[in-house]
Amino acid sequence: MLYKQRGASYIGIFFGIILAAFAIKLSVALLPPFWDDRLINKEIEASLSSLPKTATQRQFKDDMVRRLEMNNIRDLKVDDVVSATNISGGLSVKKEYQIRSAFFANVELVMTFKKEFEQSTMNGK
Repeated sequence: MLYKQRGASYIGIFFGIILAAFAIKLSVALLPPFWDDRLINKEIEASLSSLPKTATQRQFKDDMVRRLEMNNIRDLKVDDVVSATNISGGLSVKKEYQIRSAFFANVELVMTFKKEFEQSTMNGK
């Protein structure tokens, strides 16, 4: 009499555990930089909304330094991440930076973040 095997084999369980560990490691490496980028976008928008249209680039960067420190984002320097220019409707801000995150042995994940903001489109003063 032949019996059909039921359930998973040890090799199947082993591969399932390896796959789950890989997914957890990937999420631990990727989620914090994406969360920080979301906070940076929110703070740029808040800063542009709160500053007057006549604000200078220096005032914007000083405000961003304060906002990033309040949100515990200390590994990124505002001057390396954001560039602001004066335009007719206020400030125009370009955010562009890369984050490298160690993944496994000598493998790194490189994440690039880019976005542009204009003060004239914000609900500012």
